Amino acid sequence: MQLVLGGRQLDLRRGLLMGILNATPDSFSDGGDYLQTEKALARAREMAAEGADIIDVGAESTRPGARAVSIEEEKKRLLPVLRGLEPLGLPVSVDTRKPEVAEAALQAGARLLNDVSGLRDERMITLAARYRVPVVVVHSPLDDPAEMMRHARYGDVVSEVKEFLLTQAQRALSAGVPAVILDPGFGFGKKLEHNLELLRRLPELAALGYPLLVGLSRKRSIGELTGVQRPAERVCGSVAAHLQALGRGANILRVHDVAAHREALAVWRAVEE
Repeated sequence: MQLVLGGRQLDLRRGLLMGILNATPDSFSDGGDYLQTEKALARAREMAAEGADIIDVGAESTRPGARAVSIEEEKKRLLPVLRGLEPLGLPVSVDTRKPEVAEAALQAGARLLNDVSGLRDERMITLAARYRVPVVVVHSPLDDPAEMMRHARYGDVVSEVKEFLLTQAQRALSAGVPAVILDPGFGFGKKLEHNLELLRRLPELAALGYPLLVGLSRKRSIGELTGVQRPAERVCGSVAAHLQALGRGANILRVHDVAAHREALAVWRAVEE
């Protein structure tokens, strides 16, 4: 199974690492650390050296309870970073819910749209089709991070997530989007029990036939399971959860700690291959 980003072919069967770069003041784990462009680019260079396959850049926090920022503010944070990433030679993903920001990012070199709102805005589908870029469809119960945890109620979380993702994937492909990646949205309007159920039954999502992205890195559920309070210290729990995901059909891991995951992935590959 291959993913083509900006003319580069990536082998999804081996497991890919998407490094998280938050150009934000308020992300749950590293908010403010990379708000300045030079610091963000320095971190991107570190992740590239550590073995990241993709860099995912976001300029608006989507943690539970986060407040939205304006289109202009998001562009101001994001675009200088995107322009500075070109020398790395890695495919760049943009994490945004706003079509206006997405288009500016595509013009600045992004080659993948990562939409936490799950393509609820038809304009995101239109953009991806026009620019011929793949999309990540993320499940959340609604598109407002400030409200989503109030809607963390499911009859069967896996069935509901699967239905949403499949519907949105088919909409995108029918409109001419070249490829779709599914993300069950761990932590997005989901409590610990929902996240564990999704992880246990991940093969049901993998069976849909689309590439599967999982992002549990440093999240609250990891802290609840391990007792580690500081997000930046949840490395071991994050790696363990992501290895479980790989064994259940995940193709891409969205991570903060690239080096630790690269080491774990090397061992996983050696056993699996």
